Amino acid sequence: MSPHTNAAALIEGYDTLLLDLDGVVYLGRHAVPGAPEALAAAQVRGVQLAFVTNNASRTPGAIAAHLSGLGIPAAPEDVVTSAQAAARLVAERFPPGSPVLVVGGMGLRTAVRACGLRPVTTALDGPVAVVQGIWDAMSYGLLCEGTLAVRAGAWFVAANADTTMPTNRGELPGNGSMSRVIATATGVEPVVAGKPEPPLHRESMIRTRAERPLIVGDRLDTDIEGATRAGVDSLLVLTGVAGPLDLLTATPRHRPTHMATDLSGLLEPPARVRRGPDGWECGGWTARWEGGRLGLCGAADPMNGLRAACAAAWEAAGDGRADEDAVKPVLAALDL
Repeated sequence: MSPHTNAAALIEGYDTLLLDLDGVVYLGRHAVPGAPEALAAAQVRGVQLAFVTNNASRTPGAIAAHLSGLGIPAAPEDVVTSAQAAARLVAERFPPGSPVLVVGGMGLRTAVRACGLRPVTTALDGPVAVVQGIWDAMSYGLLCEGTLAVRAGAWFVAANADTTMPTNRGELPGNGSMSRVIATATGVEPVVAGKPEPPLHRESMIRTRAERPLIVGDRLDTDIEGATRAGVDSLLVLTGVAGPLDLLTATPRHRPTHMATDLSGLLEPPARVRRGPDGWECGGWTARWEGGRLGLCGAADPMNGLRAACAAAWEAAGDGRADEDAVKPVLAALDL
């Protein structure tokens, strides 16, 4: 979290938003409250929106239609999926027309076909690769075909390694959990295309030609780590997976540049977090260590309290991870 002194909105410093979807823009079929309005305001300011998702189950066209139905204008070319990144990986390794066993849904099949490869559903077709992505209709039989193909030497690619995915009913198993079936049965670890690995970020940069991108997400281990590894700024929103305790105990690769309650934070000035004489200060809050435990005092916007507390926790932890018991006392002062 870098100090800022001007009152311009956070969004003013960037030309492109690389937005995660699940837990950031929507939860299941419903928009996250305030997300459509915040993104419309970003577009008015001339900022390009790109929707970058680790979810490989749906096509870009279906996702764009979903977004448009939520009041967020989006075209298929505005959507970048881990399925597309996975398909590009395979297409760069094998010749056009090569058979690829798709352990996933239409989003993955469409991406494979768009890269000039031939989607198949059985190991008997001699696939050169097995590509797996989340699909709510995943069958045991298809997992068996993937297992047989990988055992026969097919290259194993996972669209992403997310262990869970947020929905309006709570967190459900993600592709990282489902791909363990084939990995455990074969002893072969998949190459991962999605966040935080480089392929999806590379796909996003190729598609958007962004010069000053801001990666926006709700997960520290995918969105924020991906931004850290790419050397670009990030914004963590608290509408999905990560919560205050996750932020307080984050290791360096999981520490976002900015944090906000939701996407409305894009329209607010960047938070000014500074080291004061009594501890780390932000927006009327002060965080400091007392007897090996982190204390926090202040009022007004609790996000500023979390920002100050994170700065103090991260400074003390250095390259490590702050102790949960030592930072938990600040949670009582935050209503997040």
